[in-house]
Amino acid sequence: MTACQIGVSNMLLRSFGLAATAVMAISISGQVEARTQMRAVGSSTVYPFAKIVAERIARANPRLGTPIIESTGTGAGMKLFCAGVGERFPDVENASRRMKASEAKLCQQNGVSAITEIQVGLDGVTFATAKGSPLQNVSQRDIYLALAKTPYGKPNRAKTWKDVNGSLPAIPIRVYGPPPTSGTRDALGELILTPPCEANASMAALKKSDENKFKAICTAVREDGAYIQAGENDNLIVQKIEANPGTVGIFGFSYLEENMNKLKGIAINGVSPSYDTISTFKYPGARPLYIYIKNAHAGAIPAVRAYAAEFTKESTFGPNGYLRRQGGMIAAPNNVRARSQVAARGLQPLNLASLK
Repeated sequence: MTACQIGVSNMLLRSFGLAATAVMAISISGQVEARTQMRAVGSSTVYPFAKIVAERIARANPRLGTPIIESTGTGAGMKLFCAGVGERFPDVENASRRMKASEAKLCQQNGVSAITEIQVGLDGVTFATAKGSPLQNVSQRDIYLALAKTPYGKPNRAKTWKDVNGSLPAIPIRVYGPPPTSGTRDALGELILTPPCEANASMAALKKSDENKFKAICTAVREDGAYIQAGENDNLIVQKIEANPGTVGIFGFSYLEENMNKLKGIAINGVSPSYDTISTFKYPGARPLYIYIKNAHAGAIPAVRAYAAEFTKESTFGPNGYLRRQGGMIAAPNNVRARSQVAARGLQPLNLASLK
C-alpha cells in the first residue's frame, strides 16, 4: 500500500471516530471499502416490527438508506452479532429473549465489549390452531407431557392429546414450532415446559444435583415427528396449521393477531393469549423483546442511532404507537419504556457480567 493510500485510510477512520477495528476494511487490492447501510440480524418475532421501523427511517431520511433486517433467529443472530467488530459483522441484534452469559462471553472474546440493551416491547409465546380444531385449552403440564422428549426422564410415547390428559380430544400430537436457534424455542423451554417439570419433586432434586441433566429433561423436545421444526419463517407455520386442522403452531402473538380470521389461540392454564393477558403477564408465555446495539458501530453507521431512537419513540412503541397499529406489538410498562428511551439516547453499555 502506498503512503498516499495509507493517509487516505487513516483520514477515513478518523472521520468515523472509530479505532482500527471500526466499520471499515482495506481490500486486498488496496481499495478502501466501507459499509454505510445498517444491518440487523436476529429474531423472527421482532422481524416484522424491525422492518416497519427500518422503512420509517428510510422515508424520514433517505440519505441513511433502508436498514437491512435479516430474520435469522435470536440464537443464530447472536453468533453473527458477537463474531466481531468491523464492516463484515452486524450492527444490531433483534432478540426475543435476553442475551445469555455464554453469548456475552463470545462477544467479549471477539472484541464486542460495549453493547447497549434496549427493551422494545412484549410478546407472548403463542399456541395456535385452526378455528375448527377441537383443541381449546391445555395446561402447561399437558404441553410438557405432549412435547418433551423424555418427560420426567422417561421416553415420550404419547400419540394423541388424549394420551396426556383424558379430557383432551383424541387428535394426534403434531406441533409446528421454532428450531433451536430461535429465541421463541428458548422461551418455550423456559416459560412453558420448565415450570411443570420442576414441579415434580424428583426433577426439583435433580436440578440441585445435576442442572445440565435437569435442563435436558425439562426443555428438550421430541424428535419422533410429534414436534416439527419449521425454521425461522413464522408465516410458514401459520400456513401449515391452517391447511392441517388439528395441528398446532408455536409463534409470537403478533402472527396470531394478524391471522385471527383463520386461527384461534389455545388457552394455557385457562388464560387465552391477548394484548391484556400478555401486557399484565397473566399469560404464561409472556416475554420481553429486545434490540442490542453494537456501540463501536454507532459512530460509523448513522442509521444505528436512528434505529435505536426511532424504535423507542412513544409514537412508535407506546400503547398507541404505530408498531401497535401496524404490527400488533404489545407495549412494555411505562417505567420500562422510559428506561429504554434513556438507553437509546445515551447508548450506555450493558454490564455483561449481570447476564445469566
